[in-house]
Amino acid sequence: MRLRNIVCNPIAGWVVLFLLLVCCGLTGCDRKPAQAPAPIPEVGVMPVTTRKITLTTELPGRTSAYRIAEIRPQVNGLILKRLFTEGQDVKAGQLLYQIDPAPFQSALDNARAALGRADANVPAIRLRVQRFHDLLADNAVSRQDYDDAFAAMKQAEADVAYWKATVGTAQINLGYTAVKAPISGRIGKSNVTEGAIVTAYQPLALASIQQLDTIYVDVSQSTAELQRLKRRLADGRLNQNGSDQRKVQLLLEDNSINPVEGTLQFRDVTVDASTGSVMLRIAFPNPDMALLPGMFVRALVKEGVKEDAILIPQQAVLRDPKGNPMALIVSEDNKVAQARLTLDRPFEDQWLVSSGLKPGDRIIIEGIQKARPGAAVRIAQAGADSKPAGNNPGPAKTAAPSN
Repeated sequence: MRLRNIVCNPIAGWVVLFLLLVCCGLTGCDRKPAQAPAPIPEVGVMPVTTRKITLTTELPGRTSAYRIAEIRPQVNGLILKRLFTEGQDVKAGQLLYQIDPAPFQSALDNARAALGRADANVPAIRLRVQRFHDLLADNAVSRQDYDDAFAAMKQAEADVAYWKATVGTAQINLGYTAVKAPISGRIGKSNVTEGAIVTAYQPLALASIQQLDTIYVDVSQSTAELQRLKRRLADGRLNQNGSDQRKVQLLLEDNSINPVEGTLQFRDVTVDASTGSVMLRIAFPNPDMALLPGMFVRALVKEGVKEDAILIPQQAVLRDPKGNPMALIVSEDNKVAQARLTLDRPFEDQWLVSSGLKPGDRIIIEGIQKARPGAAVRIAQAGADSKPAGNNPGPAKTAAPSN
């Protein structure tokens, strides 16, 4: 009945039609338009290549003098003069101290006089022995007289030999009153002054001389690193480069590089039980005396040459929740894949990779945060300054190996 009234009433029909159109419009506004597909992320990649590098190990150490001579008196006496300037260079044989020579000169004169007296008795005793020998054949003298004369001659000759030795000792002691430099080098402060009484071989040195034109650097290398190096050489992963292998660079306390390379002298054969390390001694020329004993330095000791090293930028290395290193690479179909890495050590601003990558792999270095394993990516256009991973030139300076 109501529907018939609505149809019969034109005004009511228009009202119903308007309401139906409004409802349809509101319902259409709630519909969302279809979303466009997400854009493919763009990443920057770098091809992995190999290069030849020289691996070094940075070891801490201290400098020490090439030679040290502690000056001590060899006779007792009074210091008359000090004949050097503290802190200056001295030459071997240069007179440093003068001990009062008068007592030793007197002892030498006495010994010489006694030698002369003993020597003067010898000719007469020898003649007596000769005469007794001639008379003995005719039984003009007894055998006992001849034996006594012969014994007296031997005693006189022994006296001569004794006083000759005494003269030599007196001359040596007199020479010791002039205290001379045993080596060339730089002398430190004097521990005695004029008028001091010194004794032979006393514990306190008069002064010390250090030879500094060449200087030693003593560094410690752990036995673990030493064994690791031996395994790499045995496996052929490293090649030693002959005499150049013994050359060592030096980093000073201000991180500057010493201009002159040193030479590895030897590795000690005894392990320090407290540190588990062995000592390496390196000799460095020091013509300008820039290196002084006791300085803390770091030595870059060459381990060997790696012919096929793979180096990647440090920003390309990621870590999983357990801290294991990995990298993202782009496959041939432009999809992201994970590569588990084994890192050897940092090399300048890169990582040296032991395993996990091979030449030709494309490693992601830019846009890593947008890349997801298994997702497709688009390779960005390489810039003019892009370089393959592992092909950066530079000095062969590395840190100690990481475990």
